[in-house]
Formats: sequence, structure tokens, C-alpha cells
Amino acid sequence: MPSVPTVSIHLSGMHHTGIVVRDLAAMERFYVGQLGLTKLKEIDSIAPPGGNHTGVPDARRKLLFLELTAGGHQIELVHYLSPPASPGGLDKHQLGAMHICFTVDDIEAVYAQLSAQGVQFATEPKYSEVDGRRIGVVYAQDPEGNWLEFIGGKL
Repeated sequence: MPSVPTVSIHLSGMHHTGIVVRDLAAMERFYVGQLGLTKLKEIDSIAPPGGNHTGVPDARRKLLFLELTAGGHQIELVHYLSPPASPGGLDKHQLGAMHICFTVDDIEAVYAQLSAQGVQFATEPKYSEVDGRRIGVVYAQDPEGNWLEFIGGKL
């Protein structure tokens, strides 16, 4: 078994998770209107011919930054105007798949409210006992199929 490398860098925190989206307006309605995140800023980004940090030359993007709590982890919705984003998507069990996890006070209420609004869930909330605490977990998808996880209970 290979040895675990020694960490020589120091990460001081997490800033944001970026998601490439097809319909920025629909995704803003979902994350702000349905989940209650706050819109921080919207940026028009134009990369130089040689590309920027993304490595996509001449990319034109609209970036929308959202957060749940002030100063907390942000979600960046990235809409490529040019070149357009290619189709993609990963199922929750494929290599490279990711999800965003939100903690909630009442998982049953969140499940009921979002289900009534048409949000697709993988299952109903599932519960387990962790150190004497009842924890509920459920997976859902945003309007473009990105995976979300909701956890309720005392973590």
C-alpha cells in the first residue's frame, strides 16, 4: 500500500463551490427563491485570448455568487456564453460526481415543501442513529440535475 504523503501546504478555509449551468436565471430562481440563498454579486467575465485561470481562451462567462450565511461558503453559478458549455452531468455514483450538502432544522418540512414545488428527490428522508442522535438525510437534484444533500438533526 502506498504511503500517505506528508502535507506541506496549509489550507486556511474553503471559499466557494462552482457549478457550470445552462440556464442562469432558472438556477438563480431555485437557489435564491426556493432554497433561500442570498445573491452576493454578478460578474461578467471575459478571458484574454490566451485564457485565464480556467484555461479556456476567449471565454465569456456570467458568474453569480450566492451564500447562505454572511461570510460563509459560497456557491458560484457559472454560465458560459462563449464557448457554450458542452453537455455533461454525472450520476451520484460515478467517479467525479459531486454534491452540495445543506444542514436543515426540519428535514421532513424541507422535503415536503420542495417536493410540492417540483424538486426531484432520490428517496424520502432516511434516518439513522449516530451517537444517540437521530439524523435524517435525503438527496435531491436542482433544476439542471446537480446533486444536493440535506441533513437534518443534531450533527
